[in-house]
Amino acid sequence: MAIYDLFSKRQKRARGEMPDVYVYDNLPRPLRVQIVHIVRDTFSKFYGPHPDNEAYRFINKTLCKEYGSFELIQNANSDELAVLNFFLNENSIERALDVVELCFEVIQYLPNRPLRYSSQNRADVTSMAEDAIMELNARFKEHGVGYQFESGRIIRVDSQFIHNEAVKPALHVLRDKNFEGANEEFLNAHEHYRHGRHKECLVAALKAFESTMKIICSLRGWPTEPTDTAKTLIATCMKNGLIPKDLDSQFSSLRSLLESGVTTIRNRNAAHGQGALPVAVPEYLARYALNLTATTILFLVEAHKANRDYA
Repeated sequence: MAIYDLFSKRQKRARGEMPDVYVYDNLPRPLRVQIVHIVRDTFSKFYGPHPDNEAYRFINKTLCKEYGSFELIQNANSDELAVLNFFLNENSIERALDVVELCFEVIQYLPNRPLRYSSQNRADVTSMAEDAIMELNARFKEHGVGYQFESGRIIRVDSQFIHNEAVKPALHVLRDKNFEGANEEFLNAHEHYRHGRHKECLVAALKAFESTMKIICSLRGWPTEPTDTAKTLIATCMKNGLIPKDLDSQFSSLRSLLESGVTTIRNRNAAHGQGALPVAVPEYLARYALNLTATTILFLVEAHKANRDYA
């Protein structure tokens, strides 16, 4: 990971000018340029110095199709220039992050693609992809921008400690092929949270929590029904010794918290045609629930793996 601790950086730290809180609504120009350097260096090492290689073509075509446009920028001379200049100049932070996510999703899967040149080997390509992702995440942190690239997605980070100690380990254990469904739901919860869809975040987190327990029950041969709720699944896991009985209240509290995103309350005028109103879920509650779900999923999977005595 080629990040140099330059004199100017050390001086900024000494003066207390380095960011100590995260921002989410700004991608500074220097950060964007650094990301462009990472992407260009990585793609050129794998594909060679070709501005219209298949990676840029895929990213350009995907973004144009999803945005309902014929081109990202007018009169671009190559797919590379279209993608990178769009990223450098796009005012929408979400669309700029679309570019980052797609580029690094491609980078993440480079080790799985056929090698382009006889001089390449699988281990070097794997190391190259890992270094690129590590540098991206370090650059986000360096600029105090609260995003990280994990498991193929850009996710929002509110606390580096919680991210390192709970969210990242939970994503790691869910990468096991047995937990693909739960992994997708947990990533969806983060995606909803990043876009401010807090109720949907709780719903997806609840699905990930339930799916994790269903998968563990299936692997261990404990009978469940497709319609089993979190309450029933907790009881099954507790009955079979996966969850200690003295943790009943903690797991039930998490279930109640996540289910609060599903419930609705009736408007006082509901009887007169106003209908039901959804519960407003504040950001701090969604963040708390998401982090708590991460620690709980990590606990469940580690408890499951600690005892391999199952069919």
